[in-house]
Amino acid sequence: MTDDATRPAPQIWHSLRYHDAPAALEYLTSVLGFRLVVAYRGPDDDTVVEHAQLQWPEGGGIMMGSHRDSPTCPMQPGCGAAYVVTDRAAEVYARVVDAAGFHVLQELSVDEHDGGGGSSFGVRDPEGNLWSFGSYRGEPG
Repeated sequence: MTDDATRPAPQIWHSLRYHDAPAALEYLTSVLGFRLVVAYRGPDDDTVVEHAQLQWPEGGGIMMGSHRDSPTCPMQPGCGAAYVVTDRAAEVYARVVDAAGFHVLQELSVDEHDGGGGSSFGVRDPEGNLWSFGSYRGEPG
């Protein structure tokens, strides 16, 4: 167990389920650029990801795992949508375009909401989840 001094500050983590979670881990890390922190596999089946934590290099992250019928987490794969803040949208976009399994929904373009002239794009992952990447960090609260 980690002590409180080394835990990240409170934040929101997006959660997703996948039919083929090991393949999703590969896509999310090698193509999109998330960093795998931990993946707990099924005790009797290594293809089952009970839980995985992935961090985004610029902050935040996602929790994900294999789809399974569960009354406490009745999520279906392919129903998620996430916006990822990045100053490296063009770099991530180039990896997505080169990778099989991603469908580009919005080409890399100037983000009209980002006053600094940033860029954004959108894709659908191999199981149908929607991902938007852009430099827009939101308005001050």
